Amino acid sequence: MSRPPLVPPLKCQGIKTKLVSAIRKVAETREYTRWIEPFCGSGVVALNVQPRKALLCDTNRHIISLYQDIQSGKITASTVKEFLTTEGERLKAQGEPYYYEVRTRFNEAPTPLDFLFLNRSCFNGVIRFNRKGKFNVPYCHKPERFAQAYVTKITNQVRQISDVLRTVNWTFEVRDFRETLALANPGDFVYADPPYAGRHVDYFNSWSDEDETALADRLAALPCDFLLSTWHSNEFRSNSAINTAWARSGFHILKREHYYHVGSSEDLRHPMIEALISNFPMSEEVEPIRKTTQSEFFDLGDITA
Repeated sequence: MSRPPLVPPLKCQGIKTKLVSAIRKVAETREYTRWIEPFCGSGVVALNVQPRKALLCDTNRHIISLYQDIQSGKITASTVKEFLTTEGERLKAQGEPYYYEVRTRFNEAPTPLDFLFLNRSCFNGVIRFNRKGKFNVPYCHKPERFAQAYVTKITNQVRQISDVLRTVNWTFEVRDFRETLALANPGDFVYADPPYAGRHVDYFNSWSDEDETALADRLAALPCDFLLSTWHSNEFRSNSAINTAWARSGFHILKREHYYHVGSSEDLRHPMIEALISNFPMSEEVEPIRKTTQSEFFDLGDITA
């Protein structure tokens, strides 16, 4: 029986919690000395693969700052508990105006704890910034958001991450994917989870067809193994990049079906076929396509909550 995935304290669009088992199984078939992610996002993949050495990068400085502070011990489970309890009481007492007060405070002088508060009290846990780099997601309209059980859940997530970071040699850096991939050496393993063109993009994660092609070119030129996850298709449309950027000699594709966690109601949360792309053959036994049921989907309540 597979172990339940570690869930990070940040909620992110397109989080790969449902795919970490497949990704981990693929990675276990390869030998490498350092794990590299040019788009680490929530960190969920590295947290579940748990390589001994890793370079984890993202253009979103707020995500990187949060993990750097957890790694250094500046942010601990106890500081998170105290902060969210205090701020949660103010949110409960003042409601929507207080959410926007914190949002303004963060946009004027950002801190990782305010970022965490906003991420867990904004609409649907969306991370989105405008062209000026300001967080602009509206309030979730739940003044009792930070009930004791919810704070405990987030606190435990931070504690689990702290425990992992004490046992590994990981570096978190703010870098563009081009800069990150230029650091790859023979013996590394690159896992790439780029933003999806036209889906959930913002100031920090804007993404175009040109970016997709540039990424494919740089991955093809790597001196080491890589694995990439991207969307393949859903019931409404298909990813055209599968037949352009990723349809080249030496690339291998597996598919996996799962649900996304950004719909506002169950009937809006549609299954997505995800593609795993690599520069080495992957066994179909690693992770076959299977149906992710709605009951499985709602098991991860701390993602959708």
